[in-house]
Amino acid sequence: MLMTLLFQINVYAALGWIGTLSYLLAYLLLSVNKLKSTQISYHALNIVGSVGLVANAMHYADLPNIVVNIAWGVIAIVAIIAFSRKRVKEN
Repeated sequence: MLMTLLFQINVYAALGWIGTLSYLLAYLLLSVNKLKSTQISYHALNIVGSVGLVANAMHYADLPNIVVNIAWGVIAIVAIIAFSRKRVKEN
């Protein structure tokens, strides 16, 4: 029965779940001090989450979720660029 359920999940649903798990993992690791908001890995998890949930929302034509997740991804990309520039200046 589990295998049947797994095969019924379409690509967009799988991307949505990957995005959801990525967002939750990023928040969990931040909350328990395993990641810092200044680490690229934290923002990379948010980008993965954003991409997965945007793909899912586009499939279901869910415009509010498309907008918020694109914004979330852009914020993560801007943060990575800012950290990278700061590191270059420090070296």
